[in-house]
Amino acid sequence: MRSPSDTSPGEKSRKPERPATREDRLKAALKANMARRKAQARARTAEDAAGETGDKE
Repeated sequence: MRSPSDTSPGEKSRKPERPATREDRLKAALKANMARRKAQARARTAEDAAGETGDKE
C-alpha cells in the first residue's frame, strides 16, 4: 500500500505551473482582445453585406 505522500513516476515529471508574469498576462489579454475585435469586424461586414443584397429597390 502506498502512502499519500508517494507520487507516481508520471506525477514527478509534472512541474507546477509558474505564475504568469505581467508581460505574459498582457500578451494573452491583447491576443484575446484582438480576436474579439476581429470577430466583431467580421460580423459587421457580414451584416452589411446581407443588408446590401437583401434590400435593394
